[in-house]
Amino acid sequence: MSSEPIERRVSYIADRLRGSQCTICGKKYFKIRDYCGSCGRKSFGKMREIDFFYQKGVLEVCTVIRGATNKFRMLEPFIYGIVSFDGVMVPGRLTDYIVEDEFDPTKFEGREVVARFRRRYSVLPQEIIPTSSLTFTFTDEYYPYMEYNKNDPEEYSNKPGIVSYGVYTSRFRIREGRMERSVPFLDEDAITAAVEAGKIALIHAAIDSKYIKKIYVGSESNPYAVKPIASKVAQVLELGEHAGDGVRAVDAIDTEFACKAATSMFKDAAALSKYASEEGEDFFAMVIGTDNSQSAPRWAPGGELDFFVGFGAAAFIIGNRDVIAEIEGWYSCTSDTPDFWRRDGQRYPMHGGRFTGEPAYFKHVIKAAEGLMNKMNLKPSDIDYFIPHQPNVRFPLKAARRLGFKDEQCLPGLKVAKFGNTYSGSSPVGLAAVLDIAKPYEKILLVSYGSGAGSDAYLITVTPKITEKRSRTEKFNIQWQAENPYLTYVDYNLYRKFKEGI
Repeated sequence: MSSEPIERRVSYIADRLRGSQCTICGKKYFKIRDYCGSCGRKSFGKMREIDFFYQKGVLEVCTVIRGATNKFRMLEPFIYGIVSFDGVMVPGRLTDYIVEDEFDPTKFEGREVVARFRRRYSVLPQEIIPTSSLTFTFTDEYYPYMEYNKNDPEEYSNKPGIVSYGVYTSRFRIREGRMERSVPFLDEDAITAAVEAGKIALIHAAIDSKYIKKIYVGSESNPYAVKPIASKVAQVLELGEHAGDGVRAVDAIDTEFACKAATSMFKDAAALSKYASEEGEDFFAMVIGTDNSQSAPRWAPGGELDFFVGFGAAAFIIGNRDVIAEIEGWYSCTSDTPDFWRRDGQRYPMHGGRFTGEPAYFKHVIKAAEGLMNKMNLKPSDIDYFIPHQPNVRFPLKAARRLGFKDEQCLPGLKVAKFGNTYSGSSPVGLAAVLDIAKPYEKILLVSYGSGAGSDAYLITVTPKITEKRSRTEKFNIQWQAENPYLTYVDYNLYRKFKEGI
């Protein structure tokens, strides 16, 4: 039987930071081993798999690389070192750090780090993108250590809904006037952001990843034209039961409908959860909206988008147990309104200019919101928070006012001025911001929008369960990511270099 491709074998270990431990003497190893170097032959069949994916380590020694080989040249200069995880030494690169001319390793060595999921190095366009969690950042800066405690699901909910959520945006920002936007580091893309957001959602849920039976990943900036993001996220996060030979018992699918590629799947996940409840089964699905929002440079056709695009991902676990926000109902509307598009083979999308306003964004957002409120017999005053899609600051507030909402109902979830338009993560990021502060029994109206065009409206009611879950990820909530003291601001040229990636 032929072996698997080398990149598959490498990524299976490095993406998850897998190791081995001898059950006889307890010695741990990085990478999978069939036997223990100390116990020898008697340890065959007695090695167990371990991983360091959710652990924190210590950067023991490091150096700066200024003359990297071809594949790593785009990353240089970068810091490389040895990280210890409970005595196991792991080589890796320090990411999210711009190296200055002078380098003092004593400022870095001895500090705690956490594993991050990133691209390993540059490859040609026709090659598989190499990924790894052998990249690290300091726990006392932008991305803190968050403990992952796994518990069995507890109480059933009368209605399926959101069980947990997680948002990831980069520490790098470009600031222009009153607006700033999240910028991907050189080794980040839509895949890496999806993994980070999914990881945080699992920590917030505090359930074993094996319970996730389906994952949807919505994006319009998949670095592959043909190959799903969802399969990589499922493998790295170990979603579903282990079926043997590196295969997981989980259904994984990518979705695409511009900026509503993720919210379109909320109702599908909720419907599957409801069906499972009627059959007496547990069901959890992960829905992720992730984008390295694309735009041409400002001097090129379509460059008007470049004033608003951001980077990030929002992940939601939807299920029928331990629900923090019940999905009460939904309403969707669609039309063929081509306000934004990217032709096959084209690098950047095109924008319909003024055609994106009234006949596209406003028509669909307002019709979806009014349709759901009529369906649920509600008026704006019955709703505590209104969260529309956020392509810029002006459109959401204008839509809210036309629907009869007050600014104070909209502003808590309006985060485009902090992160930019994160496309598939746009309205989901706003939802996460509201869930960070909402009180039990408050009602939320979420209305996404996707160019092309359509909107999904959801009525969501917060449950008392939300209060006990917030503490698990409050170190990395929306406010922390928006106002972090370790944010790094870059100029336009460096932003474009980061945007193109390695």
